[in-house]
Amino acid sequence: MNVAIVTVGNELLAGDIENTNATWLAQELTERGVKVARVITIPDEETTIAETVKEWSMSFDAVVVTGGLGGTPDDLTMPGVAAGLDRELTVDPVAAADVEATIDRILERKPDIEFDLKVEWYASMPAGATPIPNPEGLAPGCVAENVYVLPGIPEEMRAVFDNVADDFGGTVATTTFYTPEPEGAMAEPLATVATEFGVRVGSYPNRNGARTRIKLTATDAAVLDEASSWLVENAGVELTETDGEKTDG
Repeated sequence: MNVAIVTVGNELLAGDIENTNATWLAQELTERGVKVARVITIPDEETTIAETVKEWSMSFDAVVVTGGLGGTPDDLTMPGVAAGLDRELTVDPVAAADVEATIDRILERKPDIEFDLKVEWYASMPAGATPIPNPEGLAPGCVAENVYVLPGIPEEMRAVFDNVADDFGGTVATTTFYTPEPEGAMAEPLATVATEFGVRVGSYPNRNGARTRIKLTATDAAVLDEASSWLVENAGVELTETDGEKTDG
């Protein structure tokens, strides 16, 4: 399964906010055996969002989009996705009921709120889309065709993703090694293992220079095992294997 990630936000491009959503999603999808084929950050511009969604929805098995989903003028993610899929932007009745219930709970806790919380701001999505509940916030996400739209606030994004996480899976397997040697010491054996076994090789020096991380990725676990064994025998340096660990670098 090939998946692309689109993060929307002027604040991300300006560096005002760290793009933790892209990193978190990439890690979660990879751990599920998905190949993350593209990651892009684009501005809060409806045309740019629409063009990206239109192109990538035809190029990948799924597209995961995160961004503002309603309430302020720069929340253009849903209109952009709707335009990219050539669908009308409509208020979904299921999403509207969920938003109304959430607004009622907010007003019970904070009855002195003096500004409007309009349902249509948060319950609008591409016509025919399936809403994804947001247990941590006001605006639901949605699925339209092969495009998954999630909120931009990290806590909300993760909670909404959890509701559709089982939609994502694949056969990508990885093995990670560490070595105290610099990455240049393994240039030749890494090139050979990539060519001979058809695995994807990543070499990542640690920021403090203490060790180098080597990552092998394949779509066949048996091939990955063979490639890993070959590398251990032929690397010419000390290698320590770690499976399934989220690593730095």
